[in-house]
Amino acid sequence: MTTIRKITLRRLLVPLIRPYRLSYRTFESFEPFLVEVEASDGTSAFADAHISPGSSSETREDGWAFLDRHIREAIGKTPDEAIASTLAAFEDSKVASTALVTALESLLDDPLLQISESASLPLLTPINETEPAKIEKEIETWLAQGFRTFKVKVGKDVQADLSRVQCIQAASKGLATLRLDANRAYSQDQGVRFAAALDPTGIELFEQPCDSEDWDANAAVAAASTVPLMLDEPICTLRDIERAGTIPGVGYCKLKLKRFGGLGRLKEGLDAVRRNGMEPVLGDGLGSEVHAWMEACVARTTIRNAGEFNGFIKAKDRLFETPLPFANGVIELEAGYRPRLDRAKLDQMTAERVDYTHQGRN
Repeated sequence: MTTIRKITLRRLLVPLIRPYRLSYRTFESFEPFLVEVEASDGTSAFADAHISPGSSSETREDGWAFLDRHIREAIGKTPDEAIASTLAAFEDSKVASTALVTALESLLDDPLLQISESASLPLLTPINETEPAKIEKEIETWLAQGFRTFKVKVGKDVQADLSRVQCIQAASKGLATLRLDANRAYSQDQGVRFAAALDPTGIELFEQPCDSEDWDANAAVAAASTVPLMLDEPICTLRDIERAGTIPGVGYCKLKLKRFGGLGRLKEGLDAVRRNGMEPVLGDGLGSEVHAWMEACVARTTIRNAGEFNGFIKAKDRLFETPLPFANGVIELEAGYRPRLDRAKLDQMTAERVDYTHQGRN
């Protein structure tokens, strides 16, 4: 019987090419928790997940404590036993649970990570500039690099946001589609005013206008919007997906691996979105190359639109010996692709490390 012999927990510091600005925080770097697991039969695997302060009630301190506790308990157990005990406490720290569970799923060689046929997965990219002339140049650059879906952050000032969206629409010249994302920053009134005033030309969807817990406010915006609404932060369970499916005007749900606790659970959620009459979108724009690889593997058979698992292209450096293949705005997953960590780069990005064995923690 194969059991868990050793687990290494790291907090990484992954510097970004440029600051990544959201309505609730600006990131200069990502700080995922990376979990490496070694089994008694000599096999090993890894996974990670990034707790984004401000995105939910989860904190990095609580996530680290959760992993410390559950990793201690996992030593000596079978991978299946450790997965079950971790998921039993999933609500305590969804992101931390996912980091440990997906490492164990990878150790078990989950079929979702087995690339039997090559697949091409287009990604979106954010529009960062705010001045019209700079916006036009940025869009020209992204189009030349193969991107055909742009994410536009809104949520600060209704009129200014509308003006910027119009400028981006004009500069895109019908060559790309837009996803607008308020990151929960609008009040109900602001969200309604913004969504009702949108020219829908070239806009695919409007993401998460109001607070994730305020379903009524988001429903009011959906009812007024000229484009379909997408819910993001509130979607963590199958029940959330079913609830979203009952709201008129909600046409999309975005799921993230780090909120679902595992690869199989994520695929089940994505399938449930479509079953409830909506279209699924997948991806964590704050994820590392490790997380992007796992989300891309699941996306192969579930996603029909641009992926949002693009955090790795925001980073200054990669984590894999053979980087996740990416060119012309597309991840090209080749049959048989299975990454290995670049140990030198991993050590360079490690801000904190703890090793767990039968002998204890060091």
